Amino acid sequence: MTAGFDWTALAEFTLIGLFSGGLMALIALGFVLIYKGTGVVNFAMGEFMMLGAYFFYTASVMWKLPLAAALVLTLLAVALVAALIERAILRPLSGQPVISVLMATIGLGSALHGVVDATWGGNNYEMPALLPRKAFTFGEILIPGQVVWSFCLAAVIIVAFTLYFRFSKTGIAMRAAASDPVTAYVLGIDVRRTQRLTWMFAGVVGAVAGIVVGSMTSLSPALGGAALGVLAVIILGGLDSIAGAIVAGLIVGIVESLTAGYLGGKVRDIVPYVTVLLILMIKPYGLFGTRRIERL
Repeated sequence: MTAGFDWTALAEFTLIGLFSGGLMALIALGFVLIYKGTGVVNFAMGEFMMLGAYFFYTASVMWKLPLAAALVLTLLAVALVAALIERAILRPLSGQPVISVLMATIGLGSALHGVVDATWGGNNYEMPALLPRKAFTFGEILIPGQVVWSFCLAAVIIVAFTLYFRFSKTGIAMRAAASDPVTAYVLGIDVRRTQRLTWMFAGVVGAVAGIVVGSMTSLSPALGGAALGVLAVIILGGLDSIAGAIVAGLIVGIVESLTAGYLGGKVRDIVPYVTVLLILMIKPYGLFGTRRIERL
């Protein structure tokens, strides 16, 4: 009895989920960068997204700077904030129990949220439209333009970071410091510098993701909660794997889209975690995570 099944709707939901998963993978990349570089799960990633979106709104709308200039200024500002946070808060906690650093990131997130709320207020703001809105059509399938372009942007950024870590001298040093800090230090690598760069890169990734999400929806302090929805992605992919973030982002994006399309939005946030739970029963360390990861 499949004659009445709407295959076009299935294809549309699947493609929308696939393209949406690219943005999830980008947000997950910020978590992975921090974990690979410092061994810390940064629960303030959502606040980096929110901060980047508010900085961009201020520069582009309130200061009326050109979008390109506003974007560059925003990324520099968020990178500076991330560097200051690493130096003032995270570095003094070096060598402390993981739970202490974890609680510090939770407190940091709350502090950043409070600063944004006190500075810009809790109102909703409309962000400039960065990505083209014109829909893409594939036969009878209609895909929102912003979803497709956000996927393309996420893909470019992820590929750029992957190539940077694999082939650049600084990227190789960061990988070495993340893998074995003591040996890297003995070999002359400035481990503190690599950790600072890790936080700066993660801040930049979070800022870009926050700007994209804010331009597709609206800007408010609630934007920081968008990163919590990516926890299923980083758990499924493995906390230390960029490839895992990509694959898991696409999987979770498709599952969420199909769930929302066929079961409704109320079930959408539950099914991805059920899917993750089932997969983790077979792969306890995620699809690509290494077995030395300590689950929190």
